[in-house]
Amino acid sequence: MKIGIIADIHDNLINLEKFLKWSKENKIDRIFCCGDVTNWETIKYLSENFSGEIHIIRGNMDIYYEEELEYYKNYENHGRYGSLELAGYKIGLCHEPDFFENVKEMCECEIVFYGHTHKPFIETRGKTQFVNPGTLGGVFQRGTFAVWDTENKKLELKMVDDL
Repeated sequence: MKIGIIADIHDNLINLEKFLKWSKENKIDRIFCCGDVTNWETIKYLSENFSGEIHIIRGNMDIYYEEELEYYKNYENHGRYGSLELAGYKIGLCHEPDFFENVKEMCECEIVFYGHTHKPFIETRGKTQFVNPGTLGGVFQRGTFAVWDTENKKLELKMVDDL
């Protein structure tokens, strides 16, 4: 299974469109969105242009109502932080690193995806890998995202400019 991991879109529909085109070409099955989509129009655009499941976390800059996510069938809303099991992995999701402890209390995650800092980052601490895909919106940094192939265990960071 291939998963696209994005965060901090901040309503940059141009970069989101590039990512979604790349996702379709590369057969991305699901998206983990780690917050700061920002507004309802971007939520709508993402849902209407990606047919797979979208796991979404609410970020500190998001200004949509979570109830609006129920309008779209492909969103799995995890609130400010959450966890799930997928392809044999225990996965944690949050926006701010401040929520790592909350995620840890939910489950012993093997991998935690988060956003907020806008800096792409992969680090292993103990038995847990922490992954920040950076900012898809290109705010304060160049636009980036991550892709994870659960079958071959390959996790990589990508630059939007290279698409």
